[in-house]
Amino acid sequence: MFRRALPLPLDPLSWSQSSDDSLCKSSSPLCANGKGQHQEYEGAFQPMVKNTAVSLKAKANQLKPIEINDDVVGPETPGMQPLASHAKRSRDDESRFRSLMDSGKRVRFLEDSPSLNLTKKEAEVASRFEWLDPSRIKDASGRRPNDPLYDRTTLYIPPDALKKMSASQKQYWSVKCKYMDVMLFFKVGKFYELYEMDAEIGHKELDWKITLSGVGKCRQVGISESGIDDAVQNLVARGYKVGRVEQLETSEEAKARGANSVIQRKLVQVITPSTTVEGNIGPDANHLLAIKEGSTSLDDGSVVYGFAFVDCARLRFWVGSIDDDASCSALGALLMQVSPKEVIYESRGLSKGAQKALRKFSLHGSTTLQLTPVQSIADLVNTEISDLVRSKEYFKRSFHSLDYVLSKVTHHETAMCALGGLIDNLVRLKLDDVLQDGDIYPYQVYRGCLKMDGQTLINLEIFGNNADGGKTGTLYKYLDNCVTSSGKRLLRNWICRPLKDAEGIKKRLDAVDDLMTRPEIVSQIAQHLRKLSDLELLLGRTKSSLQLSGPLLLPLLAKKILKQRVKVFGSLVKGLRTALSLLLLLQNEQPLTSSLTKVFKLPILAGSDGLDQFLSQFEAAVDSDFPNYQNHNVTDSDAETLTILAELLLEKATQWFEVVHAINCIDVLRSFAVTSSFSSGSMCRPVIVPESFTGKDNGGPVLKMKGLWHPFALGENGCVPVPNDIILGENEGGHHRTLLLTGPNMGGKSTLLRATCLAVIMAQIGCYVPCESCVLSAVDIIFTRLGATDRIMTGESTFYIECTETASVLQNATQDSLVILDELGRGTSTFDGYAIAYAVFRHLIENVNCRLLFATHYHPLTKEFASHPHVKMQHMACAFKSKSDGYSKCGEELVFLYRLASGASPESYGLQVALKAGIPENTVKVASKASQQMKKSIGRSFRSSEQRSEFSTLHEDWLKTLVSFSRIQDSKSFNEDDLDSLICLWYELKAAFRSGKQMF
Repeated sequence: MFRRALPLPLDPLSWSQSSDDSLCKSSSPLCANGKGQHQEYEGAFQPMVKNTAVSLKAKANQLKPIEINDDVVGPETPGMQPLASHAKRSRDDESRFRSLMDSGKRVRFLEDSPSLNLTKKEAEVASRFEWLDPSRIKDASGRRPNDPLYDRTTLYIPPDALKKMSASQKQYWSVKCKYMDVMLFFKVGKFYELYEMDAEIGHKELDWKITLSGVGKCRQVGISESGIDDAVQNLVARGYKVGRVEQLETSEEAKARGANSVIQRKLVQVITPSTTVEGNIGPDANHLLAIKEGSTSLDDGSVVYGFAFVDCARLRFWVGSIDDDASCSALGALLMQVSPKEVIYESRGLSKGAQKALRKFSLHGSTTLQLTPVQSIADLVNTEISDLVRSKEYFKRSFHSLDYVLSKVTHHETAMCALGGLIDNLVRLKLDDVLQDGDIYPYQVYRGCLKMDGQTLINLEIFGNNADGGKTGTLYKYLDNCVTSSGKRLLRNWICRPLKDAEGIKKRLDAVDDLMTRPEIVSQIAQHLRKLSDLELLLGRTKSSLQLSGPLLLPLLAKKILKQRVKVFGSLVKGLRTALSLLLLLQNEQPLTSSLTKVFKLPILAGSDGLDQFLSQFEAAVDSDFPNYQNHNVTDSDAETLTILAELLLEKATQWFEVVHAINCIDVLRSFAVTSSFSSGSMCRPVIVPESFTGKDNGGPVLKMKGLWHPFALGENGCVPVPNDIILGENEGGHHRTLLLTGPNMGGKSTLLRATCLAVIMAQIGCYVPCESCVLSAVDIIFTRLGATDRIMTGESTFYIECTETASVLQNATQDSLVILDELGRGTSTFDGYAIAYAVFRHLIENVNCRLLFATHYHPLTKEFASHPHVKMQHMACAFKSKSDGYSKCGEELVFLYRLASGASPESYGLQVALKAGIPENTVKVASKASQQMKKSIGRSFRSSEQRSEFSTLHEDWLKTLVSFSRIQDSKSFNEDDLDSLICLWYELKAAFRSGKQMF
């Protein structure tokens, strides 16, 4: 697409359009022939590889081939971590170049002069840019790259070098030295050029031919005006930050100021992957996040994070803070909820644990994450930041004031620092208009919703699967039948933040019910939604266009930008008409409208004060003034007309955003209805028990699911997984809130645990669940400890990760939580692992008493807690085929039934699974003998637990309590917990006598 034959102007006169003193010299290959022929010009550009000042001098003196140097300092984007495809191409290029060197071939350069003359020119160029050489490069403060305070975004240029530069060179390098992390396109006549390290990237990424030319005769590539937008978007899509240095005047205007005047230029725009508003943004929001770590007065390892993030396309800012611990679970939740494209943080102000969390969650987000360390997140104190916001009139069009937003933030000082860092970054990127026109809101990670930390979202494969990180096989993919991009964004938000309020959940379910009973309406809704553009983005771009202080003021860009504004405004008006048509259609449908309006608020649509009549005026104006708005031929008067229309339309901005939010909610609720109607297995409406019915006096929290199946895990032969019943909490048989689950490896334990959590999430976002029936009280937090993984890159072992996740459970779980623990303790020795599993399990069932699913291969636990009144024993069933039909010649084949059965499993059948995995039979036989020996020896260590199947640890505590009571003389010394223990003991003894058991 970008392999253009003419990366520079064909006509040498187009070069002379610029008055720059160094841009048109006779030494230029194009100016030398003066013909501008395509063939001759194309031949002047031969591929040129990376070379440094040192290697160029060596070639000039010794006439040896240039040695490749991969340490050339250039833009460190994407996010100081190039994309995988980029890295692969880099390795391929290096391999090809070394092959060229090994074959003895010479690298051809640009001119047909003798080799000696050529190397002299190269040496001359190298001497001009010695300060770019990796062995000499410094930042603006004179620090070398090995200095911890080295600033990769700046460059030190020696004063002597500046003196020798021409005026045009100074223009370029005065900008570039402040933006070393940005690729800078420098406007020359009708072309945009990249120089030095940026030229190398243009050559590698876009296959442009590189030449020794340009500003000051350096390495250079270029593209014409017609191709610049596509080039920028392609580079941004590959993770680069791209800036444009534009001409502020024509060559004639420059000459009018004097014969030797240089065309004035200015950096007017910097586009990054996290701030782009052009092109196909898609359903993933582009968020730029700034984080500031603060300290607390407590000495318990707790930490505070202030944060601020922005969606430049939608002109929205959010500010907030979180309290966290050493596990960084809340920070992980923030990163998974926001899913930023880029994170700005203090390189020396963020703890190692937090930096590990950033790297960890950068691998699991829905988008490629750039990590951008800076020296200081904000040099200003809070009052100075507030004064800056007021003096610059930032957020002047916002619905909420900054003071109001900060009043909703717990740690507003730390949050304010993060906001200051975000503002600094946006100002550097020339995005003052976004700051002035943006709306600002408070953001609370957990308030009012079911809490799920970042690790839980990963473990349950909510947004990315554990195989390749893609969306296939995730809850988001399963539920996503949305039509619009903004609807998909709202769906993601709902999944991240399920409701806890039973009434709010019921309202969503009522709307889904009504949609499912009207399939013809669902079809009409889809037809309207398919006609819609991304209204959120169109509203944001229209709002941002009201006061463009940058590119629009440039006469050479004004026409192009105005044409884009006309297209955006026309698309917005037409899109709002489609949205209103859908809402007006649904208003005539009862009881559907009644249930929908309980989920979202609708402004007045019909009548003299309604949006329908208001919008008609703008439709008429677009048809009259911009009939061909998609490709309107703009005139000077169009700018004023468009500004007036946009200002009038946005007078009702609040109502328009309500319309857009209503459309998004309809899209998501329709998606739930489609999922519920067309799933491959049974789906039911969950019954959410109000909080008033789940108190201590009413039996506490409950979770009853009959016929539960995993919604997107296919069983054998692609069929629906085997359904199972999960009952935790108050029921006819007792008060079992804990399920101790055993069974063979690969028997389906983890699948059942995940299915339970996914069903709870689906229920609390207002969707039908994969069950025959479902009754539950709202869950406040979901905790998961699943899988065996390590993180080598962050220095975390399998067992360390187990303990970190378990610590979060023990510190934060409540009675209303749902806890999933899978094979806790397997990452260390048998005895240590069992001891930890035992202690954690006992703490959760006796102190927290939450809804708990605990899967284990530690079978002594089933003996230790066999008679515990809060624990139910179940296992995943299996069977064996006969020897003739078996998998193995020496034994029967293990068959997984994936069915939940009562009682504990006799063993884990690890040897049979080993045979299935392909371990040689002889090896398995040896393992079998070793297993028998180990059971005999190690079994003695667990003999005490074998003898406790009728006398649990809880009974032991009750007996101790009873003995202590017998020694109390004063009845006033009894406390409520002691009396509860006596009552429990009485019930247990009563049940034991009825069944004929002996308790002690």
